[in-house]
Amino acid sequence: MVRVFDAEANALIAKAAEKLKGLGIEKPEFVGLVKTGAHAERPPESEDFWYIRCASLMRQAYVNSEVGTHRMRRHYGGRKNFGVRPEHHVPAGGSTIRKAFQALEKAGLMEKAPKGRKLTAKGASLLDKSASELKG
Repeated sequence: MVRVFDAEANALIAKAAEKLKGLGIEKPEFVGLVKTGAHAERPPESEDFWYIRCASLMRQAYVNSEVGTHRMRRHYGGRKNFGVRPEHHVPAGGSTIRKAFQALEKAGLMEKAPKGRKLTAKGASLLDKSASELKG
């Protein structure tokens, strides 16, 4: 049986994003108009950014069993350019991550856990099927 760990991460996320798009998960109106965090200079240019971020959150939940907004803010953050001062890591914005978690919960792919959120059986199945399609 092929699992998420057997597939290459970027290919798996792209495949799962296609499936999420087909499920009809609604993307908020602000996606594509706002930056993803203080470290970013511009908003994401990809049309499928929302679905890719949702698929990436699902994969993180699969790999780490439970994930929360704070942990994902650190994961998706990046270096902030301060001009002549040294750069350092800044967390990503939490609104996009939180709204993605809520959309995935509404679709039945994730559920609340004691310390954040975790995948449901339906969400894990979607990722495993995506991995098997890539390997098969």
